[in-house]
Amino acid sequence: MPPKKSGSEQVADFFANIDHPLEPAMEKVREIILASDDAITEQIKWKGPSFCYNGDDRVTFNVRNDALLLIFHRGAKIKDSTGSGRLIEDPTGLLQWITDDRATIKFTSEDEVDQKRSELTKVIQLWIAAAG
Repeated sequence: MPPKKSGSEQVADFFANIDHPLEPAMEKVREIILASDDAITEQIKWKGPSFCYNGDDRVTFNVRNDALLLIFHRGAKIKDSTGSGRLIEDPTGLLQWITDDRATIKFTSEDEVDQKRSELTKVIQLWIAAAG
């Protein structure tokens, strides 16, 4: 039995085998996420790249036919945040809130990723700091 692939190898395989018009945009988003904090690691979760901090998933790709949806969350383990309000203040306005500790950002083109690069980096850094 071959050894289990590392998270980075899993994600490399994902990109090697994907045939999607937004692949260049996805590659850029991956680079932005990994560059936003040296402690971020990657793996495959829910059939897409997922980015972890301190071993907990924090941002996960949801690849759709016409878009890339980034899911910002606090990992698989339930954490009590009742009554504390939204996890972060989003000065960029990029996040679409699902619950107080779960939000999304939708990208539909590579140009959009390029235009929002610095805002995305800021949101990732704020999310990582708040989610721990």
